[in-house]
Amino acid sequence: MMKKLAVAGMALSLISIPAVAQAEITPPPDKIVIELATVNGSGCPAGTAAVAVSPDNTAFTVTYSDYMAQVGPQAKPTDFRKNCQLNLKVHVPSGFTYAIAQSDYRGFANLARGATAVQQANYYFQGMSPTVVSKHNFSGPLDDNWQTTDKVDIASLVYAPCGEKRNVNINTELRVNKGTSDPNATSFMAMDSTDGSITTTYHFHWKTCP
Repeated sequence: MMKKLAVAGMALSLISIPAVAQAEITPPPDKIVIELATVNGSGCPAGTAAVAVSPDNTAFTVTYSDYMAQVGPQAKPTDFRKNCQLNLKVHVPSGFTYAIAQSDYRGFANLARGATAVQQANYYFQGMSPTVVSKHNFSGPLDDNWQTTDKVDIASLVYAPCGEKRNVNINTELRVNKGTSDPNATSFMAMDSTDGSITTTYHFHWKTCP
């Protein structure tokens, strides 16, 4: 069942969109509503993902509460890889369309010496080809918060077609490999924050339709 999530006046910690993009942005004056149409994957079991739009309509966040990949004696064989595919229905005010110009990912990792991890993502509009996968590699020893940012040049932005309702698909993945680490060591990587939830921010870039 689709859950309609209205714009909330949340205090979100957002990274600014690059200055070159900021000059082009004309956020619509009306509020946006996003429906989380479907959510599938081992990193986002039912009820563990939510969506909210920033008050100025320039970004939205996806918050998780159970997204962690791990290896080690207590881990299941399938725990080394976690993924999540979100299908979002974005209700854009009339006369506007949007592209996703920047994606920010945050979390915490504890990797033993010799272990490695990968965080990757791609997104695409329904009926259109997927974007090139962005990939970020991590190596142990690591015991700290992590953050990655993917930016798209203005000339390379892919906008939702004007006048058409197309859902946007967002695919993310975390993968941990024990590599040459101690077989008895546990290594993990999570999109995590201090309150136990996981927040990923996607920045909109707006333009008007003809």
